[in-house]
Amino acid sequence: MASTIKLTEHVKGGGCGCKIAPEILHQIVSTLPNGLSKELLVNQGSKDDAAVIALNDSECLISTTDFFLPVVDNPYDFGRIAAANALSDVYAMGGRPILALAILGWPVDLLPIEAASEVMKGASDICRQAGVFIAGGHSISTSEPLFGLSVNGLVNKEHLKENHTCQPGNYLYITKPLGIGLLANAMKHKELSEDGYQQLIQHTTQLNTLGAELGKLSWITAMTDITGFGLLGHLSEMLGKDKGAILYNDKIPVIPEARQLAEKFKYPNITTNNYNFVKDRCEGLNGLEFLWLCDPQTSGGLMFTSTSEMAMDHCICIGRITDTGIISLQ
Repeated sequence: MASTIKLTEHVKGGGCGCKIAPEILHQIVSTLPNGLSKELLVNQGSKDDAAVIALNDSECLISTTDFFLPVVDNPYDFGRIAAANALSDVYAMGGRPILALAILGWPVDLLPIEAASEVMKGASDICRQAGVFIAGGHSISTSEPLFGLSVNGLVNKEHLKENHTCQPGNYLYITKPLGIGLLANAMKHKELSEDGYQQLIQHTTQLNTLGAELGKLSWITAMTDITGFGLLGHLSEMLGKDKGAILYNDKIPVIPEARQLAEKFKYPNITTNNYNFVKDRCEGLNGLEFLWLCDPQTSGGLMFTSTSEMAMDHCICIGRITDTGIISLQ
C-alpha cells in the first residue's frame, strides 16, 4: 500500500522547505513578549531551537515543536524524517530528549488511514532509536498531510548551548553535507536518481545525538541545527548583527548529486527567499554556491563553534567567526 502512495503529489511544498520566509516569520513573532526570568532561560527572542526553563539549580527542561508537509512520497520515510527533525532541536541545545507527542494533520477523505499509520510507525521507530516514546499527541483533519512532534528534553544547566553565544576567533563546524532541499525538490519532480534518494533518506534520518555530547564540552561556545533557512540563514542568526564569519568554500561539504542539480538551476523556491534574507551581509557569493548555502535543509546537521580546532567524526571545520558583521566566502 505505502509504495503506491505519493505524498508529495498532495502538497505544494514539503519538509523545512515549506517554512514561512525568515523576514515574514520575524515580523509575525515580533509581537510576542521577550522577557526572561530566573526560570525561563531561553525563549523565542534569540531565535533559538527550543525554549528552556530551569527546573532547579542544575537541571533544565527543553521544550520544542516541529512539523511540516511531506518531503518524500513514502509515508514511513516521511514519519522517520519528521521525527528526526523534531528531536534535533533538543540535541541542538545540548540536551537529550525524554518525551514526544505527535502532531498529525491528515486528509482523511483523500489519503488512506493506513498511510497515516505508516507515518506514525516511522516516527516511532526513530524515537525508539533516541530512547524516547511517543506518549500521545493531537490529530486533526486537514486538506494536506502534515506531521511532526512536540518534544521535551533535559539538559544540565552548565551544558546548555544557545545559538548566538559564539565569539570572534571561534572555529565554525557542521556535521552533515548540504543539499537536502535540492534532492527533495528533484524527487518531487521525478528527477532524482535512486542513489540520490538513498542519500536523502540516509542524511535526513540520521539523528543529531552528537549534540548531547557536544553540550558537555566547555569549549563549544554555540550550537544550532541547519534547517529551513539554509546554512547562511541559520549562521546569520548565530552571528547577530555585530559578528561575522569567514567561510572556506572548498571545505563546505555538498552532496554530489545536489551540486549537479544546482548546476542545472533546479532548486526549491524558498532558496531565493533565504538568499534575499542574507545577501546584504554576504560577500564572495559570485557563483552557484548560494544554491546550496541557502538550500533549505530538512533534518539537517548541527552547526557549532569552538574555541579551538578539534578532531571528531563527522565534524567539519568550514570557517572562523569574526567581528566584522560580514559573512565572507573565500
